[in-house]
Amino acid sequence: MNLTLVVLAAGMGSRYGGLKQVDPVGPHGEILLEYSVYDALQAGFDRLVCVIRRDIQEAFDQHIASRLQSKIQLDYAFQELDDLPPGHQLPPGRSKPWGTGHAIWACRDIVDEPFLAINADDFYGPESYRLLAHHLNTSSHYSMAGFRLRNTLSEHGSVSRGVCELNSENKLQSVQEHTKIVIQDGQVMSLGQPGGPQALNGEEVVSMNFWGLQPTIFPELTQQLSDFLKNNPGGKGELYIPTVLDKVIREGRGEVQVLASPESWFGVTYPQDKPLVVEQIRKKIAEGFYPERLWS
Repeated sequence: MNLTLVVLAAGMGSRYGGLKQVDPVGPHGEILLEYSVYDALQAGFDRLVCVIRRDIQEAFDQHIASRLQSKIQLDYAFQELDDLPPGHQLPPGRSKPWGTGHAIWACRDIVDEPFLAINADDFYGPESYRLLAHHLNTSSHYSMAGFRLRNTLSEHGSVSRGVCELNSENKLQSVQEHTKIVIQDGQVMSLGQPGGPQALNGEEVVSMNFWGLQPTIFPELTQQLSDFLKNNPGGKGELYIPTVLDKVIREGRGEVQVLASPESWFGVTYPQDKPLVVEQIRKKIAEGFYPERLWS
């Protein structure tokens, strides 16, 4: 079966202070996305779709296309602010992307096979790709790699995480988006919840936007985007893919199998995160997971 890797790379990088998607972290100028593509290729993926903004295509051509076109089929999907479901128009003053749900929806005209959706600026580890590739090849249900919350936090600021509730069969029952999780005096706290600050134990299973999806997600996204825009006439907020799948599960239109990944996640949310990412990549190279020159 053909498998596609969809990389969400249209973010503004406001907390990072620049275009973190193409910031080098490897010893020979490799960006974090290249390690994701390397792992995906080893797991059997044969197509790469980068969801980007048109204004950063030149940067992606320089950093991605020049290195990867001979390794994997590469296509772009463009996340445009005014690309909305029928009957909706861009609200005045809206400048931020509409969120991960809208980013995946941007692929609706070019992806018609099972696919894995990930963030461009996150490292998930090779075993995560193998787990999801196997599930995509053997099941028509949605899936996700689950990570322990404590292993996904930044010491340099708040992060957004989808906190998951599972049943005895490790199927997702619900997912609650926490948009401001921090570490305060050694305690993991969620500060952005409507009911006020909430203490977490750090062992919660969380979504890191590592989703095994089917083409059936696209009509679902069309409807939920339309509903989201109707309920947010001022153009506020974002539609997150965990929120979309949470509604799919609650209303009985699909299942999400959660596959526990043994990998340690890391990523570049803040500039201060980069030295750790560089260190972790060098450690992986020393341990033999990656060659010194990735594409040699």
